[in-house]
Amino acid sequence: MTDALIRLYDAILDRQGMNPADSKTARLIAAGPKKIAKKVGEEAVEVALDAMNEDRQGVINESADLLYNLSVLWATLNIRPDDVFDEIRRREELYGIAEKLPKPAAGGSGGR
Repeated sequence: MTDALIRLYDAILDRQGMNPADSKTARLIAAGPKKIAKKVGEEAVEVALDAMNEDRQGVINESADLLYNLSVLWATLNIRPDDVFDEIRRREELYGIAEKLPKPAAGGSGGR
């Protein structure tokens, strides 16, 4: 899975300098992080709705859309997939594979 996500991310990076008229991805990048974040939220909701309906194929399809939009957001914010994978590994070492770190207290550092 990580190889496919890295290939997707690299393809997105290739489109960063393209004319927005020539590429859906370039148009999304040109729209900026707020628009991309909105798309990420929309896709996450669609995944959740399909999951609530126990629509396996819908969850698969919408998850692919979510990962695409999330990868565009990462690229726009100069976040590499390896940055996210490193955070997952760090959490695994601290709490185990299926646990999340607790959120920092108010006023704490959001950068963990």
